[in-house]
Amino acid sequence: MQLVIGILCMGLVANLQYGWTLFVEPMESKHHWGTASIQLAFSIFIVIETWLVPIEGWLGDKFGPRPVVAGGAIFAGLGWIMNSYADSLTMLYAAAVVSGIGAGCVYGTCVGNALKWFPDRRGLAAGLTAAGFGAGAAVTVIPIANMIGSAGYEKTFLTFGIIQGVAIFILALLLVRPVAPKHAQSKVANVSKVDYTTRQMLTKPVFWLIYVIYVLVAAGGVMATAQLGPIAHDFGISSTPMTMFGVTLPLLTLALSIDNVANGLTRPLCGFISDKIGRENTMFIVFIGEGLALLGLMQYGHNPYLFILFAALIFMFWGEIFSIFPAICGDTFGSKYATANAGTLYTAKGVAALMVPLASVLAAGGNWNRVFILAAVVTIGAGIAAKFVLLPMRKRFISAGDDTKN
Repeated sequence: MQLVIGILCMGLVANLQYGWTLFVEPMESKHHWGTASIQLAFSIFIVIETWLVPIEGWLGDKFGPRPVVAGGAIFAGLGWIMNSYADSLTMLYAAAVVSGIGAGCVYGTCVGNALKWFPDRRGLAAGLTAAGFGAGAAVTVIPIANMIGSAGYEKTFLTFGIIQGVAIFILALLLVRPVAPKHAQSKVANVSKVDYTTRQMLTKPVFWLIYVIYVLVAAGGVMATAQLGPIAHDFGISSTPMTMFGVTLPLLTLALSIDNVANGLTRPLCGFISDKIGRENTMFIVFIGEGLALLGLMQYGHNPYLFILFAALIFMFWGEIFSIFPAICGDTFGSKYATANAGTLYTAKGVAALMVPLASVLAAGGNWNRVFILAAVVTIGAGIAAKFVLLPMRKRFISAGDDTKN
């Protein structure tokens, strides 16, 4: 039940990130602030969401998940309510800060909860929890898009802000502190028997290698998440009617729905696979897959059907980082401080978000090739580094730590 509650909370807070791209063009049409200026709000949101997670994770370790998630619900709802009234970039950026605090409280605490409840299946547990964040928005993308079209983006922000905030708050009251055993038998290779505090973890070179790989891979995915709407618009296909299962929708709306499903499904799937074949082996396969998908979207994305296909592949190959990285963090640095440690690693997503405005600048005039090529190169490089550098380095680290304890 704790896992289910965490998944539901994650699904309800997901729109703060995955629904954002639907609001960019309507805001630009009304206020003419410039796409890069509007997308700076998204970067602020991601940076605040991720960089405060270590603190929120520490609070979750100390006081349990209930008060942290309940507080996050209030901030998450308030952030979108502020967006509905934002008539200046200053207010839009302030709303991004508030939303980021809320999303970080919910995300970091729920993932940490899963790592602690299921130390023997961290990849699958973290993947199922993170799947709520990836797939949750798929349920509401269509109603959000429809409400923006019929009632305006302001009312949409207000309505969904209230619904999401209230629902998460109620669910938060049902969360309880994990009581999982400190160490459980696991079939996953390279699992440490030593619990490292966050301060100790930050002194280990293996942590910083994991961190850099996380940044490189997350950058491509975050850019695609935030920029998919502008990319489709610049390709001239965002409003192309597409029919699937008897339903006709604009291409962008349909693509986002499919993308969020793919992004959600890959998290438990790749988490489960990484439990079986190892974290680094899974990284090697999916990171190279993401790089190839980015190049595919660049080359063939002007075709509406291939745009949907390659966009879905990007989201699928990218989404698994939110199950594998928390799992590899728990495997390497132990369960006791898992929420704070995983939250500290999660700040890599905030670093990656700084690439979003850069992507807008590089793509000036609708030329996205430089963005796709850069993202593909660093993503494929990260996959190679995971297999041939991180894997042997982490083996040595865990072996040395366990020998010291024994």
